[in-house]
Amino acid sequence: MEYEGTILRGREFDPVEGRLVVDDEGRIEAIEEEPVESTDIVLPTFVNAHTHVGDSIAKEAGEGLTLEELVAPPDGLKHRLLRAADREDLVAGMRRSLRYMQRCGTAACLDFRENDVEGVEMLREAAKGLEIDALAFARGSVEAMEAGDGFGASGANDAEFEAERRATREAGKPFGIHAGEVDSSDIDPALDLEPDFLVHVVHPEPHHLDRIADSEVPIAVCPRSNLVTGVGFPPIEAHVQRTTVALGTDNVFLNSPSMFREMAFVAKLTDLPSDEILRMATVNGAELADLEYGLLEPGRPARLTILDGDSDNLTGVEDPVRAVVRRASVDDVREVVFAG
Repeated sequence: MEYEGTILRGREFDPVEGRLVVDDEGRIEAIEEEPVESTDIVLPTFVNAHTHVGDSIAKEAGEGLTLEELVAPPDGLKHRLLRAADREDLVAGMRRSLRYMQRCGTAACLDFRENDVEGVEMLREAAKGLEIDALAFARGSVEAMEAGDGFGASGANDAEFEAERRATREAGKPFGIHAGEVDSSDIDPALDLEPDFLVHVVHPEPHHLDRIADSEVPIAVCPRSNLVTGVGFPPIEAHVQRTTVALGTDNVFLNSPSMFREMAFVAKLTDLPSDEILRMATVNGAELADLEYGLLEPGRPARLTILDGDSDNLTGVEDPVRAVVRRASVDDVREVVFAG
């Protein structure tokens, strides 16, 4: 199989006019630089580094509420809605969000799963037959982690997670934890657990940034969510100077799970270059979960998003990487390839 157009090659997303060749096993065999007629833009699929798809049943609920009123267990709006909902409705809502992400060119999401083992089972059911990798970072018990793909801790001020951290390490699975979302009080306790990645880190103090740099712990940031909940905007540029940063969209009931929107948001509110933001939306998130895809290089799985470069929105762009990050949307997606 071959795909032609402007191919965003390698970690730097070097725009190459030519064709991308996929072998019989669904891996990229070669990227051949040569003149082609296609105006398509070929880029790696996205990895959404932090989601909560369980609350897909109540999109745009909770206007004007604080973060605690929205999501704090056990009586935040989200948890009341989850308890009141039918299992069938919860699974159907998750499936619609996963299907939307897939159509937007997202190959995987790292979902922090509520509802213990049953929550993992619901996500598996919602993803059945879809091509997106819906990874369950379970919470609630060690058994949930064992049923899922890793452990997703709520925050070090909410509970002690030493036993779960030890069990997750022994299982060879990643351990992620919320930290620094409301204030800085839970960042040191989270780092003490030696997590595989942190989520949010909106309020680090200088010594936290030093610890993050020294430990090289990655961070999944969710800037649209942080502004919706009123906790502030994460210091993404400071994080990028110190560690690997990935992008997530967080709760579906607060934001659409669109990596296009998340990238554009970061691009407009920071001075980060477009290639850095695209890495945050692709390979950086993939590396949090030890996924092979996220870049277009020979030997990698052929997970591709193909944009129509001749769409009314994209025709005439001079910088394809900047256009992907700041301008493109799901309406420009011609095809998503899930191979390898």
